[in-house]
Amino acid sequence: MKKLIFAILALLMSSLCELSAQDLLSKLEALPSVKKVETLDSGDFAEKYLLYFEQPIDHKHPKKGTFTQRVFVSNVSVDSSTVLVTEGYGAAYGMNGRNRSEVSRLFNLNNIVVEHRYFLESTPEGKNWKYLTAENEANDLHRIVTELKTVFPKKWISTGSSKGGQNTVIYRSFFPDDMDISVPYVGPFCRGVEDGRHEPFIANFAGTPEARQKILDIQTEFLKRRDRLMPMLKDLVESRGYKYRISLDEVYDYTVLEFSFTFWQRGYNPDRIPATDISDEELFRYFTGISTPDYWEEGSPTTPFFVMAAKELGYYGYDIKPFKPYLTIKSAKHYLKKIWLPKEVKNVRFSKKLSRRLDKFIKKTDCRILFVYGEFDPWSAVRAGDKHGSNVHIFIKPGGSHSSNINTLPEEMKAEALSILSQWLYTTK
Repeated sequence: MKKLIFAILALLMSSLCELSAQDLLSKLEALPSVKKVETLDSGDFAEKYLLYFEQPIDHKHPKKGTFTQRVFVSNVSVDSSTVLVTEGYGAAYGMNGRNRSEVSRLFNLNNIVVEHRYFLESTPEGKNWKYLTAENEANDLHRIVTELKTVFPKKWISTGSSKGGQNTVIYRSFFPDDMDISVPYVGPFCRGVEDGRHEPFIANFAGTPEARQKILDIQTEFLKRRDRLMPMLKDLVESRGYKYRISLDEVYDYTVLEFSFTFWQRGYNPDRIPATDISDEELFRYFTGISTPDYWEEGSPTTPFFVMAAKELGYYGYDIKPFKPYLTIKSAKHYLKKIWLPKEVKNVRFSKKLSRRLDKFIKKTDCRILFVYGEFDPWSAVRAGDKHGSNVHIFIKPGGSHSSNINTLPEEMKAEALSILSQWLYTTK
């Protein structure tokens, strides 16, 4: 008899779950801007869907045309709060049923990922770069969230990492009331195409003086051995089919200049930097394993980011002074334009309007925002400032890199961050 009762209960629960899933699916399909819904492997969630939202190419002038934007909706429960991942690039990883943002995993919340316009399947036909702007992307998010809030009515938390973290704050600056909480990770806020704060950060702050000297020594050694290592670079480039706008000598130079930035960004261990008397093969393998030559390829998948960097997001520069005797280039100025920008945007002028907007927003906002940074990540040179609103909290992982998040913080710091988020999440504003 007990077995029969359990079997009936299990059947009822299964039927209820199936009805619930069908109910959510029908609600998503009924959203005004949703043109198509696909059911995905739900993995860690009760159910998961891929939505294609129709978006105006230009939100100020909707008649100029539309494109479809990918949105991945992973549902725990419609009665749960929802995490919005403000992705800064493509979001192919959203197809993975087990993919989940840190905040969603920590608090078992719904997880929604929005692919950034002009990346992968969210690229408008014709790719007119004029409409790739931070304001348009903020409006993309606003339109999506406004419709999805009719399905997920509880609290909303925006989050993102790197450019995605930057995007979290950009979106909040345009639509501060769309979200209840924001958790941006390692989001940079540059003030120019070559901002100028990264170079002294790398030269004088990241790591220890001993570690910085070891990096400088290995960079210089790589340049000194150009004649012996260049054939190795040429073989590598040819075997992998890399294509560049610049000469191979210039690729060699920029690979050296990029090394220190990438080293600290990715959090490599200075104790593992080899001595400068290692063999040519060992030096080449170690060096290009960190500063990879494919980064300088023409037609990079990250070209839309470089366009935004040149227009309004900003980027970093290089200090060539320590290496001048060994470089073939006379200057590293305007390298973004020289190496990556499409010809249609090569004459674009950087606008400081967005950076001023974000500086002002962070200083004056009363929005609940919790920033996480890594202490030695070069992007921390342009992090959110010490002057900020009373509900803004900034956590910096000691010795941390660009992969810093809440779980990587020291225990006491992590406990404090989780306590703040819990209070925001489970109490009324």
